[in-house]
Amino acid sequence: MSSELSVNERAQHLLKILIERYIEDGEPVGSRTLSRDSGLDLSPATIRNVMADLEDMGLVSSPHTSAGRVPTVSGYRMFVDTLVTLKPLEAGKIKQLETGLGASADPKILVESASKLLSRLTHMAGLVMVPRRKQLTFKQIEFLPLSSKRLLTILVTTDGEVHNRVIDVRKAYTPSQLVQFANMLNQHYSGLSMEEMHQRLVREMEQARKDMNQIMAQALEMAEQVIDPEISGDDYVMAGQTNLMDFNDFSQMNKLRELFDSFTEKNEILHLLDGSMMAEGVQLFIGEESGYRALDQCSLVTAPYQVDDKVAGVLGVVGPTRMAYDRVIPIVDITAKLLSTAMQTRTEK
Repeated sequence: MSSELSVNERAQHLLKILIERYIEDGEPVGSRTLSRDSGLDLSPATIRNVMADLEDMGLVSSPHTSAGRVPTVSGYRMFVDTLVTLKPLEAGKIKQLETGLGASADPKILVESASKLLSRLTHMAGLVMVPRRKQLTFKQIEFLPLSSKRLLTILVTTDGEVHNRVIDVRKAYTPSQLVQFANMLNQHYSGLSMEEMHQRLVREMEQARKDMNQIMAQALEMAEQVIDPEISGDDYVMAGQTNLMDFNDFSQMNKLRELFDSFTEKNEILHLLDGSMMAEGVQLFIGEESGYRALDQCSLVTAPYQVDDKVAGVLGVVGPTRMAYDRVIPIVDITAKLLSTAMQTRTEK
């Protein structure tokens, strides 16, 4: 932000105090409060001049009904980027996370547990993207006949999760042929990500047809019926949406309804989570930064988590822009790391 270069140390300190007080109380902050709490030997008149400068820079604004000031989205952005003092997560809360994420080895239950823990620890809405299939690694596949032209496919990824799907085939195959197909695919593709496998399937199926390699072409065609649906359709699990009703920031029912509709529709949230996949650590979308009207009074704090040392999804917290960033950021960061560890522990079992 260009304004960072022109905000001197004194003004930054006052902005920090103003935002901390506003987050705590939810009331516009006046010059007398800043004079008392800043620890600086400044008169209210001097502070008013500094506030006027910050307002000119777009970092604070003055509500019509108050002599005090509140932070803008730009003010919050400067705060989280350069001014916030993060609070280390207490040992008890870390233990709570470790216990909650160690209670199950099932990835689906881990995702649900993580969203509930995020909600419980922040008293806001916690969300966790379901691990992306295309980021997961293929381990093995098996074909079992159900009828002459219907097969049950059993696909296993290296996170230990099993995916069953029924597919239709154009001709009947013997059990030995199905074993041959599975062995061929397992030897050829084991260790590839689902996305890499899908890309190679499409390419090599065309080549097998050109080479008149019927066995390989048939095996690849069956595998594509299984892989293609598995890598499409992102989703996330959410917990604690009703916590947001406790914040005065969402007192307007139409805004709250619009926000809850976006949770149900999911596309807007998924787009933001998708944009956080490659982020280094914690990423924040504050208010209108999200680009979505339903979220313009919210902040979304996210962090990616991994499976097999590859980013598989994103988790985060949704709350008002007036959230305790000093507490929420460490909670999101540590939860992502512990979920990655829990997922990794599962793959090693």
